[in-house]
Amino acid sequence: MPNPSYDVVVVGGGPGGSTTAALVAMAGHRVLLLEKESFPRHQIGESLLPATIHGICRFLGVTEEVEKAGFMPKRGGTFRWGAKPEPWNFLFAYSPLMSGPTSTAYQVERMKFDKILLDNARRVGVDVREQCTAVATLTEDDRVTGLRWTDSDGQPHETSARFVVDASGSNSRLARTVGSRDYSDFFRNVALYGYYEGGKRLPAPDSGNILCCAWDDGWFWYIPLTDTLTSVGAVVNRSQAGTLSRDPEAAMAQFIERAPMIKDYLSDATRVTEGPYGELRVRKDYSYAMQRFWQPGMVLVGDAACFVDPVFSTGVHLATYGGLLAARSINSTLSGNLDEERAFGEFERRYRREYGVFYEFLLAFYDMQQGEDSYFWQARKVSQAEATDLRAFVELVGGVSSGESALTDADALRERFAGSSRDLADAVTRTGPAQTASGEQMGELFGTGVVTEVMQGMNEIQARASLGGATALERPLFPDGLVPSTDGLGWTVPSSDGIELSAESTKADNAARSALTNGGPVA
Repeated sequence: MPNPSYDVVVVGGGPGGSTTAALVAMAGHRVLLLEKESFPRHQIGESLLPATIHGICRFLGVTEEVEKAGFMPKRGGTFRWGAKPEPWNFLFAYSPLMSGPTSTAYQVERMKFDKILLDNARRVGVDVREQCTAVATLTEDDRVTGLRWTDSDGQPHETSARFVVDASGSNSRLARTVGSRDYSDFFRNVALYGYYEGGKRLPAPDSGNILCCAWDDGWFWYIPLTDTLTSVGAVVNRSQAGTLSRDPEAAMAQFIERAPMIKDYLSDATRVTEGPYGELRVRKDYSYAMQRFWQPGMVLVGDAACFVDPVFSTGVHLATYGGLLAARSINSTLSGNLDEERAFGEFERRYRREYGVFYEFLLAFYDMQQGEDSYFWQARKVSQAEATDLRAFVELVGGVSSGESALTDADALRERFAGSSRDLADAVTRTGPAQTASGEQMGELFGTGVVTEVMQGMNEIQARASLGGATALERPLFPDGLVPSTDGLGWTVPSSDGIELSAESTKADNAARSALTNGGPVA
């Protein structure tokens, strides 16, 4: 193969593409990123997880800029869901991996957040070109060797590269180069959403929480983006798609009328009808996974690889986590430290495991006849977490159940310990048996034993961190698996006298292997 014009070409400037591109460029490689639109541009998926804010954003070096953007803080989530009619909350602070200063995430305007990430990719050396459209991959034998694309003037180009990263979203045509897509029959929903000024807020201190409210025909998201602007979306069965297309205004009015809590919260609100938030939009919310996430010379990231129902706001998390995994595999291959098969085998297994955990848990969560306690139990079952049921639930929906230290800011654990313990105690006290003004009832579900369990977990993590920082927290997810390199930008093989795999790690690996080999949505 001739010397490539670039080491890597990334298609798509959203969170997955900009994360991948930046982390590859940070390792010293030449990266071209092509984005078909001009930023800032509208995008849905506004409720982020701590794993993205305090993990990926810290890793990319944009934490300070994100903090200064004025996004709405999010302490957890509020659900009107399940057997009980009263709303209930979860707090990220329940988990020692997210407690203290990292016990919050943000509700973001994606136009602003995505531009921060794309501008950062430029800053670290990525050649970013907007209004450029990918046309087709270049191939030689069974390997992707580059990309055919057109620039903002419509002029055609061909660029050779060692790797092409497809992060172009759910409508990707390039992904067909890798294989076909498996759709979930269970989650074939459709979402109708818009933006409202003047809607009500949950009682403080939870006024920034996402509210997910189930009703007879589906569920609503209610995301406070600012003190007055709210993103509101109705997720319904695909059988409603025709109604949405014919008259979206009437459909949204009908859905709101049938969801009493949402109706109350929007009683004094007005829908935004001008600017980038001024229209009702439809999003096909089909959950799917590609049969393969990579082939020689090409890797899929974000919605090009997989998508799962958004009730736990996992879209940006899966995209940025996939970007981190892809970048590690690309960097390890380009440096010659690992062969392509092994590096991308680690990418595929970790990425598919993360998708599969959320998918399996959501199958249980959608059974609205169950109580909340069974949801949490299911979260523990599918994530194989060594934690209480409550902590397992919080770590799953916070995006840190993989144990990946890059998602949890492990370097700061020792410094945070004292403050984290206080925050954990406060979180448990606030969610005790007596229902608070914010509708929290979590303590009723789990009892006082959760305090001891969580504090023990905190002590274990503190001890690991004191023994060696971030790398002391890492474990191979699979018996023959890799671990992140010291700088986090690549993979490395655990030493022969390194960490022994626990019985739980082996159990998790066996579950992941079973999901990979037995078909279904994670096959």
